[in-house]
Amino acid sequence: MVRRIFFSIALTFALTTTAYAQPPKKLNIIVITTDDQARWSLGCYGNKEAKTPHMDRLAKDGARFINAFTATPVCSPSRASFLTGKYGTQLKITDWITPKEAQAGLGLPLNVSNWMAVLLRAGWRTGLVGKWHLGMLPQFHPTKMGFNHFTGFLGGGNSPHNPTLEIAGKDAKLKGSLPDILTDDAIDFVKANKDRPFALMLNFRAPHAPYAPVPDVDSAPFKNLDPTIPNFPGLNIKRTKNLTREYYASVHSVDRNLGRLLAMLDDLGLRNDTIIVFTSDHGYMIGQHGLIHKGNAAYLVTGREKDRRPNLFDHALQVPLIVRWPGVVKGGTEMPQLVSNIDTFASVLGMLNAAPPDGTQQEGMDFSPLLRGEKTKWRDHVFAQYDPHNGLDGIMRSVRTHDWHLVRQYKKNGQPDELFDLKNDPEELRNLYNDEKHLAIREQLQARMTEWIRGVEGK
Repeated sequence: MVRRIFFSIALTFALTTTAYAQPPKKLNIIVITTDDQARWSLGCYGNKEAKTPHMDRLAKDGARFINAFTATPVCSPSRASFLTGKYGTQLKITDWITPKEAQAGLGLPLNVSNWMAVLLRAGWRTGLVGKWHLGMLPQFHPTKMGFNHFTGFLGGGNSPHNPTLEIAGKDAKLKGSLPDILTDDAIDFVKANKDRPFALMLNFRAPHAPYAPVPDVDSAPFKNLDPTIPNFPGLNIKRTKNLTREYYASVHSVDRNLGRLLAMLDDLGLRNDTIIVFTSDHGYMIGQHGLIHKGNAAYLVTGREKDRRPNLFDHALQVPLIVRWPGVVKGGTEMPQLVSNIDTFASVLGMLNAAPPDGTQQEGMDFSPLLRGEKTKWRDHVFAQYDPHNGLDGIMRSVRTHDWHLVRQYKKNGQPDELFDLKNDPEELRNLYNDEKHLAIREQLQARMTEWIRGVEGK
């Protein structure tokens, strides 16, 4: 009898110990990246004319970063930094990759780790749906870069309607709205992998130009809108308002599909097991500074439409960043810290408790402790760079703090060095670079920039 009782106690202890010794359940993650979506285009960032209820709901349910930036304000280098935690100059990708460059062999370096490849090796089922733009030769294919599944397009552009996509390794001409088609595939991926940990990147092309056509359900809310636009001398008002309406409709097409994706997670019971990260590859302008597009902007000023303006304005660098992390992040949290998309590598792995390969070096910081509410020493500045060479020329660097933004032109291209007092001039309209009253702050920021350039670029 005593032996039987002892055996029962020992068995219970063994089972209990085994249960407690099991590793924690792996969470899923869905990272949604839009293309050319400005922070100012979301309702949760203060826009009262755009209609983004599902993006706003993510912010209501999670954390909204109010000082999130990109490392480079054009597609390819931004996406490369986002995946690797390294700057474009370190990866030899400093402007958007043209088809000619892609055919010549430019792409994401094969010897540089990215966070999706890390998750694949650690047991996650990985997928990419949508835009790649990091190399078109076979060695740069997403399935060679850490993704089990790929449906999308390798280059930078596509049609917003009736697109051609690679599906199961073959190109196919499809009918319908591109955001709808991509979301259908993303939903299929989640359903197919609902019983194992998965990591999905959903890279929308929208709201990249051309914004139209979009389904009527997305354009109708803005048909009669008289949108608020920037007040800039000589701005082509009629064109700017038309573009703004079309842009909002394209943003709405993403938001509507985000709602479909979130509803599917709820239906499958995956909401509490899935982290959602929503962001854009860089910012965007429609009239701000008299410009349209991003770091390689053109003018919207009447008579100057052919003029280009390479820039590192906040409007080109600043991005929306929302993280929904059920059970960890309190809904409606506002994150004031300065973060960059170069932090994504460290932060995704931090959120998922996945270790990077030994010896991995990257430039970003892990902001997952901030999301957990832990006290963490954080930076008080972020850096950006852009070396345009596709139709433009330049070597541009910037350092931004909460109150100041210094932009330098290290290769003169007709553009000025700039210093902006963000506290008193948040729209960056008054260049104080040559103002003697601000020489001290300019030199302090320059010292930081010089030290960073030497560390990153060895100059």
